[in-house]
Amino acid sequence: MTDPNLTDFYGRVARIQRARVKGYGFESPGTLGRSYYHRPQAKRRSIVAPVLFLLICGFLMKGAIYHNVGASSYNGRVAALMTGHGIDRVGGWMMQADPVTLYVSDKIAQGLGKLK
Repeated sequence: MTDPNLTDFYGRVARIQRARVKGYGFESPGTLGRSYYHRPQAKRRSIVAPVLFLLICGFLMKGAIYHNVGASSYNGRVAALMTGHGIDRVGGWMMQADPVTLYVSDKIAQGLGKLK
């Protein structure tokens, strides 16, 4: 049968040895020892939040342009992009007036109507 106090002691010794290998040591308070210069590893961050933010900004921008330019002019410009070559077609597809763009444009019109 093992002594639980001895097991706890060896666990603490192992933890101290791992810390010493990383460069930590017994330092006086207020001094700049090796642990001051040790930089912890940066955490990996999710890409979901920035992508979602960019999508929301894109839809807000499209809605503002749709409201400012007007429906007929906006659709004419998108149609001109769709008849282009290469990347123009991709731009035309992305700038189509989708339901989210129309909703944002309506909300902008309602908000500006309340200001007048």
